[in-house]
Amino acid sequence: MIGLEFALCGSFAFLVLLALGVVFLYNRLVVLRNRVDNAWSQIDVQLRRRYDLIPNLVQTVKGYMTHEAATLEKVTQARNMAMNAESVKEQGEAENMLTSTLKSLFAVAEAYPDLKANQNFMMLQEELSGTESKIAYARQFYNDSVMSFNTAIQRFPANLIAGMLGFPQRDYFEIEVEAREAVNVQF
Repeated sequence: MIGLEFALCGSFAFLVLLALGVVFLYNRLVVLRNRVDNAWSQIDVQLRRRYDLIPNLVQTVKGYMTHEAATLEKVTQARNMAMNAESVKEQGEAENMLTSTLKSLFAVAEAYPDLKANQNFMMLQEELSGTESKIAYARQFYNDSVMSFNTAIQRFPANLIAGMLGFPQRDYFEIEVEAREAVNVQF
């Protein structure tokens, strides 16, 4: 009789420990998932700031670049595509295009000395440069968070819990090799 009670207590203790382990792993995955979501929100804040600066930049440049309408239109189209991206992959592709068009805009601006001396243009360049740095930092933090999350859901025994409870892997926010250089806003 005592042996049966001891076996039942041991089984009960094992089930309690197993349940606590599952709860611990689940909570850890929730924390990591929320960290990834927060990191993406930080990127989104900086991207919105970037998107708000671009129309002001285009308006300032328009008066000087009467023959460069195609460049300005490409910047506007790339901004709109980036604002409407829905997945991390789409966002990365759209941001690559936007970065490329901004580089073109600043390259064309080199030919307009009056524009380079314009106070509004210089202020917008400085704002955009600071925003680009913040985007780079936010992207790095997001990718670090994704790495931690993806590693956690791939490790045993968390991979069992992640699979059963719907914790899919997250995509990194990657940029193309050409877009890895910062937007050159210094003249």
